[in-house]
Amino acid sequence: MSVILREDFRDLARWIPELEPGGAVGATVAAWGGSLTLDVPKGCTLWLRQELIGPLEIVYEARAVSTGGANDRVSDLNCFWMSQDDPAKIRRDGAFASYDTLRCYYVGLGGNANTTTRFRRYVGERGNRPLLPQHDLSAPEFLLKPNVWQKIKITVNKSRVSYARDGRTLFAYDDPQPYARGWFGLRTVASHLEFSRLRVWSL
Repeated sequence: MSVILREDFRDLARWIPELEPGGAVGATVAAWGGSLTLDVPKGCTLWLRQELIGPLEIVYEARAVSTGGANDRVSDLNCFWMSQDDPAKIRRDGAFASYDTLRCYYVGLGGNANTTTRFRRYVGERGNRPLLPQHDLSAPEFLLKPNVWQKIKITVNKSRVSYARDGRTLFAYDDPQPYARGWFGLRTVASHLEFSRLRVWSL
């Protein structure tokens, strides 16, 4: 394997933020000292500017912060990957419904009021976010715990797509029409998250 991208979060030069209307007030979207912070009262997606071409692995560390802050609800450690829309050309407003028309893969890691962890293959249709029963997990072991760093690994290898946390595969999907290239975005809503050590590897 070889490294396609190494991001140690010294600044946001590689990223495009999309904040839900009204969500910029009281929000922190910042990178410094090797850590990215998304501390936002509404929806927020942070897109990597660089298009990624598979087969590849995306690996990063993340945690849901709970220290008494206004957005510390331990929920929605989410991401899009292999999105077919260039975020530099097609901008969205940060509200979740505005992403319905993407064609991409998505995982939402839930917690607290968001009681499920889900994988979806977006098909580009407004109001249609397909969800298979086996990709809808609600047991406590699949949900977020506060202030715990975890390692996320996303793999796109030809038709095989998988998402693992701390070495355990939560989702694996054989896609008959795979999204083989596209853009990656970190996503949350009304949450306080931190990220570090993002790496993208060519397989």
